[in-house]
Amino acid sequence: MLTLKNVTAGYGKVTILHDVSIEVKAGEVVTILGANGAGKTTTLRAIAGLIPVDEGSIAYEGQDITALPAHAVVACGITMVPEARQLFPHMTVKDNLLLGAYTPKARANSAERLEEVLELFPRVAERLLFQAKNLSGGEQQMVAIARGLMANPSLMMFDEPSLGLAPVLVKQVFEVIDTIARSGRTVLLVEQNVFHTLHIAHRGYVLENGHITMEDTADRMLNNPDIKKAFLGI
Repeated sequence: MLTLKNVTAGYGKVTILHDVSIEVKAGEVVTILGANGAGKTTTLRAIAGLIPVDEGSIAYEGQDITALPAHAVVACGITMVPEARQLFPHMTVKDNLLLGAYTPKARANSAERLEEVLELFPRVAERLLFQAKNLSGGEQQMVAIARGLMANPSLMMFDEPSLGLAPVLVKQVFEVIDTIARSGRTVLLVEQNVFHTLHIAHRGYVLENGHITMEDTADRMLNNPDIKKAFLGI
């Protein structure tokens, strides 16, 4: 479904990703692990069309999307739930959600999508007319995920969805991501909570200083002594 081939990218003259190759098959949950600054967010931003790719290529469902702008990537069926949620704080929850359905195809079915999304997130439904700034961190994260679903994507990318949340809310966020995956959507997940991540993922990659250094199944990564030492504190 998604293939990154020898991708090099960064910000201006600063190169972050070096020759990165990743594959995500339809229906999979794939995670990218790595320390802060390893290039995980940069990888998602390159896929999303938010930064240019200097070398290499990105293909989605057989289409070259390497040079597409962000709005065109969304129209192809990819959405990203960004780190720190990035809601519009002075807008209502409902308006934040409707902004997720800005592509022509999504707008045509926005009412139906809103009903489906609110059924999945009853707490969000209760807060529909609240300003986003007045929600708790956990509620804001649910709105950010719900907004991503409003575009009816085939592939959802998550950048640190549990960041800053209490443990009980972290569990809820991963349950929601698992539900989204079980509904048939493909998921690419960047997350510091490696234990929860590898329990819902099929496969994973390790990114170190912008280079892919490991690829394996999630089960084997959970039992890998290097992964345990580096990410699980064991």
